[in-house]
Amino acid sequence: MQYSIYAPECIDTIIKLPASKSISNRALIIYALTGGSLLPENISDCDDTSVIVHALRYMPEVIDIKAAGTAMRFLTAYLAATDGHHIITGTDRMQQRPIKILVEALRYLGADITYLGKEGYPPLEIKGRQLDGGHLEIAGDVSSQYISALLMIGPALKNGLELKLNGEIASRPYIELTLWMMKEFGADAEWSDIDTITIMPKSYQSRPYTIESDWSGASYWYEIMALGNKDAKIRLRGLTDGSKQGDSVVKYLFSLLGVKTTFENRKENRASDVILTRHEGAVPRLDYDFINSPDLAQTFVVCCALMEIPFHFTGLASLRIKETDRIEALRKELKKLGYLVKESNGSELIWAGEHCTPTPESIDTYEDHRMALSFAPAAYRFPGITINHPQVVTKSYPAFWNDIKSAGFSILEK
Repeated sequence: MQYSIYAPECIDTIIKLPASKSISNRALIIYALTGGSLLPENISDCDDTSVIVHALRYMPEVIDIKAAGTAMRFLTAYLAATDGHHIITGTDRMQQRPIKILVEALRYLGADITYLGKEGYPPLEIKGRQLDGGHLEIAGDVSSQYISALLMIGPALKNGLELKLNGEIASRPYIELTLWMMKEFGADAEWSDIDTITIMPKSYQSRPYTIESDWSGASYWYEIMALGNKDAKIRLRGLTDGSKQGDSVVKYLFSLLGVKTTFENRKENRASDVILTRHEGAVPRLDYDFINSPDLAQTFVVCCALMEIPFHFTGLASLRIKETDRIEALRKELKKLGYLVKESNGSELIWAGEHCTPTPESIDTYEDHRMALSFAPAAYRFPGITINHPQVVTKSYPAFWNDIKSAGFSILEK
């Protein structure tokens, strides 16, 4: 399937954003550890969350999480620390994504996990049981999902968990989000030192909980605003000022690209409508370290190039092990549009304004939802841009194509 996309002359729209995938996935694991008396409200309907819901509801012997990396990490820890015997697997790409660091950490805590294929990679056979817990050390610059997976099972461990993070700590906002949510459900979890988190063996408490909207999903509407007509107006529903979501930094970064954010309700922890408008004064160049918000990188790489704003983005090492090698995917697809982006040190992307002749090729998505989502707004600069396999957006934002059509975009299916 292919979509050819045409942008409207001007936008004035109201969008109900999807629920936060990050919060939904954490809430579901914590919910399961409470005993499951109250299911969180407004759970994301994306693929990544749906596989967790299915696994926790039915607990099949073989759990197929498809392409959901978060589900693989979170469920591996959950299954290891609770009674049961399961095999957890996923797509071919998932079986190429490393999980050795998490498995070794869980084994150190007493988990019974066996690789059924290549050493260090899914699928896994897990014989779950209560783990003793105690002191554990892990590199701080690994995927924050490994760290969050370990933290969330901490209260269920016999002796709790003292987790020391060695070296630089990457994606700290996602760790803080996990700790905040754990405490929302009654956990005793705190930073006991600059690099150490201590979690007491204390059961989670079931409580009503409503998932807020997704700041990652909002980022694509910010991109649309930045690239579109200056008179455009976009109203986004359900965002929270002071959100613990790391990607809420998008509102500050896009202010540098000329997009103004106005909250109708600024009460802390209360969902609000957010109004996006354009203003003058985009920066002539953008340098930024995405180590704490890597999921925003594709949005800004594409947007800055199309706005002719040179950039130097660092902290991108984790993009190599996502749904695809996002660094190479971005370079290849932007070259089709005439932008020569350079890679450095395996973790940086640089564009100094270099161009080449565009080609008429379609944009490949590499089974990666964020490739489709971040390139769709390019229709403002390249009317009729064609995106291959656009259905990949269901991984995080299933209603995206319907939403941009309601905003005035035209989509032709091929």
